[in-house]
Amino acid sequence: MAYPFQLGLQDAASPVMEELLQFHDHALMIIFLISSLVLYIITLMLTTKLTHTSTMNAQEVETIWTILPAAILIMIALPSLRILYMMDEINNPSLTVKTMGHQWYWSYEYTDYENLNFDSYMIPTPDLKPGELRLLEVDNRMVLPLQMTIRMLVSSEDVLHSWAIPSLGLKTDAIPGRLNQTTLTSTRPGLFYGQCSEVCGSNHSFMPIVLELVPLENFEKWSASML
Repeated sequence: MAYPFQLGLQDAASPVMEELLQFHDHALMIIFLISSLVLYIITLMLTTKLTHTSTMNAQEVETIWTILPAAILIMIALPSLRILYMMDEINNPSLTVKTMGHQWYWSYEYTDYENLNFDSYMIPTPDLKPGELRLLEVDNRMVLPLQMTIRMLVSSEDVLHSWAIPSLGLKTDAIPGRLNQTTLTSTRPGLFYGQCSEVCGSNHSFMPIVLELVPLENFEKWSASML
């Protein structure tokens, strides 16, 4: 999760988020180089009175400043398209979980099990235990197994919501009357926090998401205890 005064993105806990972090660094380096070049040219123009007339009217310069931006855009677009297709792929999911947004809580249904569903409400501040996080803890965490392809079906029963967990690179809109899907795969265990990322009313800030990723054996024990 995020920490105070954090400048970068959260640590990746899924292959998709690792790709997004790499693409972020790739695009940021291109922006840095472009900004440095522009600043250098502006500095030269402001500090020297010399003008090269043949260069200012040369077709070669116009060709370069037309082709170079196009090449830079291609360098940014190709990795971006690759990640978009990767995020849309769903290859034989091992588990399907349906997430429904409500005002103002989430409900989860494990469709591969009978009667395995529950609501997840934020724990009020006076009820928090020592060490728990304000506005982020819930009474029922969603528990999922590690290193397995999981399909998330996301929808809403009232208004627009958005189910988002930054460290997994997930953000899917919950739209009434529409079923969106996304893929979730984690590479390490732990607790991962998220929140509703779509303004959905007066208690929009009080719809946290807590995902607990555990080994398969622990998940089977948890599911058996919930049935």
